[in-house]
Amino acid sequence: MRHIALLILVVLGLSTSPARAADPNREYIILAGGVSLWAWEKFKAQPHDNWWMNFVRASRIRIQELQRQNPAIQITWLVYRPSYIARAKQEKNDLISHIQSVRDAYRVKLIFFDTTQELIDYLNQGQPRDRVKISGFEFFGHSNKACWMFDYSSNIDSASKAYLHENDLVKIRRGIFARDALIKSWGCHTGESMSKKFASATGARMIGAIGKTQYLTEELPILSTPGGRWVR
Repeated sequence: MRHIALLILVVLGLSTSPARAADPNREYIILAGGVSLWAWEKFKAQPHDNWWMNFVRASRIRIQELQRQNPAIQITWLVYRPSYIARAKQEKNDLISHIQSVRDAYRVKLIFFDTTQELIDYLNQGQPRDRVKISGFEFFGHSNKACWMFDYSSNIDSASKAYLHENDLVKIRRGIFARDALIKSWGCHTGESMSKKFASATGARMIGAIGKTQYLTEELPILSTPGGRWVR
């Protein structure tokens, strides 16, 4: 009878192996910066963030990929809140609730942060880092070669007041990342300087882009500069 039951499972395409248990000692972090305000960007020859979901959608696509690879993965999604509150007023739409609906649909832990220090504090001590290591850390948002800009063109046109600069990476504790951690910045230009500073400050290597990246609707960002490439 057991052989018949196994045959039925195979025919139905169902796995007979036990489900992978969640590892309480590994946390995967997805970091999403904020989008710009269209009030400023609409006058530019190459405006940013026509769509408010640029970084939210990219985060969601990556979350789906990770969960397909490992259904038991523990994902924490950090989102810079002030930019979405500002953009919500422009859109006349409750964007925070839309972000929360992604959390609910994919059952991830969502944490909104309002300052760079809150982000650093979570990385360092949001979990007991002597035991719970960060197994992956990926950033979706605006950036240049020296920093992640969480509120680019949201508070100030074409500038940022909330950012993580490469010189401040030393505030991130060494030893919080797992030895095999995948760390990647999907923003523009971070492979030109910030990746090296990240490795020097934290002891963990980060993949970054040489050149610009472009955010798409139904796939992860791509390199958009001719000759651009991903580097560590």
